[in-house]
Amino acid sequence: MPGNLIDWQSLEEKTIIPGFHGKVAHSANMTFVLWRIDAGAVLPEHAHLHEQVVQVFEGEMELTIDGEVNKTFAGSMAVIPSRARHSAKALTACRVMDVFYPIREDYRPGGKPLIAIAAEQS
Repeated sequence: MPGNLIDWQSLEEKTIIPGFHGKVAHSANMTFVLWRIDAGAVLPEHAHLHEQVVQVFEGEMELTIDGEVNKTFAGSMAVIPSRARHSAKALTACRVMDVFYPIREDYRPGGKPLIAIAAEQS
């Protein structure tokens, strides 16, 4: 795409772990993941050095950050600090955007996302 325009429709959706289907894009310093999450899907507890912003567009999720359980919903946003242990459960089908700083190298082609590793260990 010319300039800095990202066409989400042209990006391939990949199932990272069961129930979490994402399209990934990168800027010079950040990673963006547009998720389509199945109702009942569980994101295992994990942590990473990246600060993470979770913007919920549709649906409801239970998001646990360092042991504190929060219910997120369409129009809400959560900030997950660097190295905070976190997990999630989709209470309904959801559409969510995650933004990470710095770039998630594990989300680059050929990388294995940390959440896939956490899912294998749970």
